[in-house]
Amino acid sequence: MNHSISNFIENHYKHFNAASLVDSAKAYKQQILQGNKMMITLAGAMSTAEIGKSLAEMIRQDKVHIISCTGANLEEDVFNLVAHNSYKRIPNYRDLSAKDEAILLEQHYNRVTDTCIPEEEAMRNIEEHLFDVWQKADDEGKSHFPHEYFYKILLSGELKEKYQIDPKDSWLLAAAEKNIPIVVPGWEDSTCGNFFASYVYTGMLQSNIIKSGIEYMVYLSDWYLKNSKNNGIGFFQIGGGIAGDFPICVVPMLHQDLEYDNVPVWSYFSQISDSTTSYGSYSGAVPNEKITWGKLSVDTPKFIIESDASIVAPLIFAYILGW
Repeated sequence: MNHSISNFIENHYKHFNAASLVDSAKAYKQQILQGNKMMITLAGAMSTAEIGKSLAEMIRQDKVHIISCTGANLEEDVFNLVAHNSYKRIPNYRDLSAKDEAILLEQHYNRVTDTCIPEEEAMRNIEEHLFDVWQKADDEGKSHFPHEYFYKILLSGELKEKYQIDPKDSWLLAAAEKNIPIVVPGWEDSTCGNFFASYVYTGMLQSNIIKSGIEYMVYLSDWYLKNSKNNGIGFFQIGGGIAGDFPICVVPMLHQDLEYDNVPVWSYFSQISDSTTSYGSYSGAVPNEKITWGKLSVDTPKFIIESDASIVAPLIFAYILGW
């Protein structure tokens, strides 16, 4: 008997959100077989949820070609890489009182649901390395994207002696080694973005050494035009928010604002979300609404899986990887 995850999913996930999971995964595989590329967007706290355990292998096996993520997901993968042993898990987080939370603050723990990130071992540890590359760029009058600074410290090898997990489980390290493009809209809304702002405020660094969100959109526009010439580009969205909202707009921007002809819409769309499809929630909008904005077409394969992404995403990745 074959006990693989993929076979289990096919045998048991027959209806409702479970069936949507299978349909989405099969269509994702078909996109790759057709030679299409795939964007994955990461919202929420997926890095702290250790999505790298499956996403890193997806990157290594060329199942992912570009990533859009929040600043938090960018940095928290590296925090986990160097400080995992100092993380504190709190299974009963729902029972914490305000006083309990204040005690965690006093202990320099920042809580993300059931997981507390240690400030000194994770955040301040990485801050030192980032400041060095920021300062070098400032001295040289150069400017780079936020993710490129992370790539620099990872590829330099300077963090290796600090690794506390198997490096194959870091999705950002896998992305750096493959040099896949990353888009980080709203990066300043992150812990490391706050570090950087404090250095700018005190005059230690110039703000222009970090390229902006507008420059990310220009960067993404060039990438989309080059990579959609012969094949489609799919869009796999984990959660909602700016990580997904920002990059999906590149298509209508190219078509409607730049008035370019023959810009293909996204060739596939799937979103894992538990956002309610009401009250004007963009994250909860059904895929067909995106047709009216010129992002998807009538024929685009479209999927919504209304569930917890920390459960669903690893299962879909396992299916695509044939685990």
